[in-house]
Amino acid sequence: MKNTSSRRNVLRLGAATAGGAALAASGISLAHNGQQRLSPLEAYNQSTGAELPFLHGVASGDPLPTSVVLWTRVTPERDALPGSGLGEDIELEWEVSQDPEFRSLVSTGTVTASAREDHTVHVDPFGLEPGEVYFYRFRTLNGALAGAVSPVGRTKTAPAFDADVRALSFAIASCANYESGYFCAYLDMAQRAQAGDIDLVVFLGDYIYEYASGEYAGKSGIARPHHPSWEIVTLEDYRIRYGRYRTDSHLQAAHAAAPWVVTWDDHESANDSWRAGAENHTDGEVEGTWPKRYSQALQAYLEWMPVRAAQVSEQGHLYRSFRFGQLMELTMMDLRSYRDAHLGGSERTMMGSEQFQWVSNILATTPARWAVLGNSVMIGPMRILTLPGNEDANAAITAIRASTTGNPINLDQWDGFDADRRRLLEQVAARDGNTLFVTGDIHSEWANSIRLDGKEVAAEVVTTSISAPNIDEILTSYTGIYHPEDNSTSLLVEDAIRGANPTVKHLDYDAHGYAVVEMEPDVVNFSYLRVSNVEDPQATVYVGAEKTWVPGRGFTQ
Repeated sequence: MKNTSSRRNVLRLGAATAGGAALAASGISLAHNGQQRLSPLEAYNQSTGAELPFLHGVASGDPLPTSVVLWTRVTPERDALPGSGLGEDIELEWEVSQDPEFRSLVSTGTVTASAREDHTVHVDPFGLEPGEVYFYRFRTLNGALAGAVSPVGRTKTAPAFDADVRALSFAIASCANYESGYFCAYLDMAQRAQAGDIDLVVFLGDYIYEYASGEYAGKSGIARPHHPSWEIVTLEDYRIRYGRYRTDSHLQAAHAAAPWVVTWDDHESANDSWRAGAENHTDGEVEGTWPKRYSQALQAYLEWMPVRAAQVSEQGHLYRSFRFGQLMELTMMDLRSYRDAHLGGSERTMMGSEQFQWVSNILATTPARWAVLGNSVMIGPMRILTLPGNEDANAAITAIRASTTGNPINLDQWDGFDADRRRLLEQVAARDGNTLFVTGDIHSEWANSIRLDGKEVAAEVVTTSISAPNIDEILTSYTGIYHPEDNSTSLLVEDAIRGANPTVKHLDYDAHGYAVVEMEPDVVNFSYLRVSNVEDPQATVYVGAEKTWVPGRGFTQ
């Protein structure tokens, strides 16, 4: 079921003992395939403290100049929790206002939440004004909890296509693992959005992790148990896991403060997934077939995310694009659903032919000054040699698939699809404008100069993980000795990577947090926001590094 070559197995080994102790302490009951599970009510004992029926908050996303998707989930009764299939249909009234007190309603309507969609709803209130902040809420109209009102959400429509936008600020984030740390980065994100410092949140994949409890915990074991406790493989499982994540008050705050534009990576289905399978999937009685698991993972994703996308089985797709005036075209790619296996011929693809043509057309035709590509895995090349005489550093390098021959470290990234990467970069080089890749996945901070035949054609900003483990966690697991951030071995690995990769302009392998991109017509600034201690639920967030990229001049800071 799990390949021992996985870059995450090192972390799993160290977490297993601590993970078992944490599970025992959490009051677990009810066996499932030899594993243990929490009852539905036990699973919510450590929730946000939110009351029925709006246990999971509100969210918005996919902003257009005249609309933005509004989302919530209603829990009509105590047992109608995510994945349960229980609960009557609930009629909801939704309201959109120009003020948080709802004195100036601009749009209203009704929508039905049913068990068929896990009692999640999506509303598209067309007729809004471009580039405006709005507030929204939901109210139950029937059932035992009729008259209940949701938390108030804040959102913002995209500017008009022809708007002369001079500045835009958005957060980029990825890789939030519930068991390995706390989501303090989300709270900071929410506060900045509420203050008007962030217009948008761009999430680049690994919103959840599919592993069984204890398989992918933090340096000190399980920070808090997720649910269900086994590896998620069914529609019910995926729904329950999303529900567990969305009880986190910091995540709820971030969703309620700004619109999100999202794509997925592998862990929303299974580790190192591709169109016909995944490293962390074995066809059989326990995990079923890959097509069924993939379809159910995508269904749960579309139910729980504030997106306008549709199932592939309904001729839909997750890749999509958004214009923000004349300044930016944001194109979110799906780099999992169409990719070939890592190993194969030079013509293997990560994007698939249809998506490639779609992205190429956007790059060639968008009138926006900036083309921003939402990219779930790093496109900048990464090569490194092992370090003689340093066992700890080489263990860390091995854990991220280093080689002794200067070959690519991780074939799950664009390094494993070099011909496809070249085809895409040729399209980037041909456009008349600026191009920026925004990336997640690798649990570390990067700033990369993206080159084609020696010429810089784009920049890449890579955000670290919200909480998922990185190099200091790998070292702690491997040695059995607690390694703080910025320990000497981590710094040595960073120096080795920078030395072998002159296109890497910034790298930090230990920080957790997110990044903020501040875009103007001819310059883009990156701020890397770091959590002081991902194991501390009261951790603070600070600016750890800043970079500036000017097209034609490169990185100037």
